[in-house]
Amino acid sequence: MRDLLIALALMLALEGLAFAAFPGAMRRAMRDAAETPEKVLRLVGLVSAVVGIVLVWAIRGFPLINLS
Repeated sequence: MRDLLIALALMLALEGLAFAAFPGAMRRAMRDAAETPEKVLRLVGLVSAVVGIVLVWAIRGFPLINLS
């Protein structure tokens, strides 16, 4: 649970920095996202989630795989 809270805090910090440093670009990105079809957003979201989970799993050393 602690790792999840740290990940959420990091996400908020990075997004906050992006909005503070590049407000115009972030506004355009949100506008573009609002105009993107739902199917594309859903696919990008699912792919991003899977990649994120695999990365965290890999960084933690594949804890559920016993290769010995």
